[in-house]
Amino acid sequence: MRKNLITLTITMAFVLGGCSSSSNDMSTAKVGMSNSSNVLLYPSPLQDHAPQFDKIKSTDYLPAFREGIRRHDEELASIINNPSAADFENTISAMESSGAALNHVSRVFFALSSLMSNDEMQKIQQTITPELTNHGDNIYLNQKLFARVEAVYQHRSALKGEQKRLTEIYYNNFLRAGAKLSAAEQAKIRSINASLAKDTAEFSNNILESFKSDVVLVQDKSKLDGLSADEISSLAAAAKSAGKTGYMITLVNTTRQPILAQLTNRDLRQQIWQASSTRAMSNNGPLALKIARLRAEKAALLGYSSWAAYAVADQMAKTPSAVFDILDALVPKAVAKADSEAQDIQAEMAKEGVSFELQPWDWAFYAEKVRKEKYNLDESQIKPYFEFNRVLKDGLFYAMNKLYGIEVKPRPDLPVWNDDVLAFEVFNKDSSSVGIFYLDPYARPGKSGGAWMDELVTQSGLMGNKPVVYNALNIPKPSAGNPTLMTFDEVSTMFHEFGHAVHGLFSQVKYPSIAGTATARDFVEFPSQFNEDWDINPEVISHYAKHYQTGKPIPASLLDKILKSHKFNQGHDTTEYLAAAILDMEWHSVPANTQISNVEEFEHKVLAKHGIDYAAVPPRYKTSYFSHSFSGGYSAGYYAYLWTEVLAADAFSYMNKTGGLSHDNGDKFREAILSKGNSQDLMQDYINFTGGEPNIDNLLIRRGLTE
Repeated sequence: MRKNLITLTITMAFVLGGCSSSSNDMSTAKVGMSNSSNVLLYPSPLQDHAPQFDKIKSTDYLPAFREGIRRHDEELASIINNPSAADFENTISAMESSGAALNHVSRVFFALSSLMSNDEMQKIQQTITPELTNHGDNIYLNQKLFARVEAVYQHRSALKGEQKRLTEIYYNNFLRAGAKLSAAEQAKIRSINASLAKDTAEFSNNILESFKSDVVLVQDKSKLDGLSADEISSLAAAAKSAGKTGYMITLVNTTRQPILAQLTNRDLRQQIWQASSTRAMSNNGPLALKIARLRAEKAALLGYSSWAAYAVADQMAKTPSAVFDILDALVPKAVAKADSEAQDIQAEMAKEGVSFELQPWDWAFYAEKVRKEKYNLDESQIKPYFEFNRVLKDGLFYAMNKLYGIEVKPRPDLPVWNDDVLAFEVFNKDSSSVGIFYLDPYARPGKSGGAWMDELVTQSGLMGNKPVVYNALNIPKPSAGNPTLMTFDEVSTMFHEFGHAVHGLFSQVKYPSIAGTATARDFVEFPSQFNEDWDINPEVISHYAKHYQTGKPIPASLLDKILKSHKFNQGHDTTEYLAAAILDMEWHSVPANTQISNVEEFEHKVLAKHGIDYAAVPPRYKTSYFSHSFSGGYSAGYYAYLWTEVLAADAFSYMNKTGGLSHDNGDKFREAILSKGNSQDLMQDYINFTGGEPNIDNLLIRRGLTE
């Protein structure tokens, strides 16, 4: 997942510059005495302006935000009041060069608020969000500033390349913010924006709080049958760390919980699943209703029939009907495949003399038994061959070297935000530096669920900035002294997120607003999903899949089973994803003034409408903890994972036909896709790589939905 589309929506939509001091005077002459020691108001002296995590104090944030806003206001005022006629350099480029201080503090704060949140960070976010929202409205609803942007836009035919693309994007952003609305309508937009900023932040904080409160405590150790001794020890340590007794099971941020595949105690499985599927409902259920209503009202003010119509208008999909067409086309295939899998599971249950009806909390447990039966494969057999450090260095980094020729070298001298975080520098084939990469691997209290990538410094030719990016995972941390043994899903996630990382690292764009991963939502997941498939490349997997104790390669027979089982349970996985994507689109397709009173009734109604209200396979995210949809940048955009998987599957098929894992292929993909950011038409980028538009058949093959 590309995180700044999620967590930085509030701020990055209007912070118009890069993270460089080259465009702004950050000298002490501009910093008041109270800010003179605030490291967030100075360019970092570290390589590539990597943040000084060891020097940042929580008390720095609010003063830095407010000083950043003040400076940005001054910089924008000088653009507005420029007596010269508006042109690209004195208006669009000048706006790109503005806001460095505000951009810097925003990137650092919103990154760390997801990586290590606490009560203090949440209070800061609640305080600064209205101020940032107001600042954004002051920019995009400023008539004089818009007049200058519009003047440049009207003469865009004289511009070429990035300049023309950037001008069109700025103009469109002003229109979509309400620049041409009446004063009364703009006042309503401001009010809605303020409410949405508050409510979406509260929604997000409620989910973070649920990681602390919506836990399952087990006192009877025998109920944990099916877990390894080390896993049980980790649960005991988690309980102790939280000041509780017994064994504490913390939920991950999806409906399905990985631990359900192991626990033999059905009552405990049901307890965990119900805790997962109902979490945060009392707080976030009403908030979701309010957020959906406010978004619909805002869309109507801007001339759109629904928030979904507004949200996808500037994406590759363009219309909600195009999104529903692709989702609905896959529903019958996915549900049929899931139903076939359910029959296999029921047959396995019958072998054990189990007569109860298959429920969501049973699926993973019995599916694992079916997998063992079909492929003679046990997760406990696999994990010893996927030790974290070996997967990272001999798997991921090895594959990236084979594909792009890059070297990833440790940088232990760089400060990090947590002792478990790893810092690296990435180098090209010619030994020139690409940028800085951080990896935050483990789950911990205060860290958001899931996995994501974000940019701490965006590549920019205008500013002379090299990229600084990070990946965040949520692998359970083993007890002290034990190795980190990964599931194959966790391996795939590591490869996925590094696909985002190289998208940011390989950017070669002049203007930061269109650099790196700043693309349409339904394109940004393409490089990451494309990168996933290298984890099963025979050359790559045989290089990293080695026993953590003996160092012996994974036996050929076991490797063959893993590769054959790679598409196992894809009916379930596709169905739960499609259900979530449909929920997201339906919540945001509701016209303004529609009354909805019950969240769960709405969920069942719209899923049934699309033929996917399948009790045994609930949505990957239900409404009350659907962060993508209700507290981030994927509202009416969760479909993007499927849309981009069409690109990824087709591109990977193309690459396998043209030499597979090779520098020639990697260089071509890097040049055509990863280096371009949003500097030109995205579909044209894809066509430039493969020679044609994508074919959905490769997605069906990838997901095992076709014979």
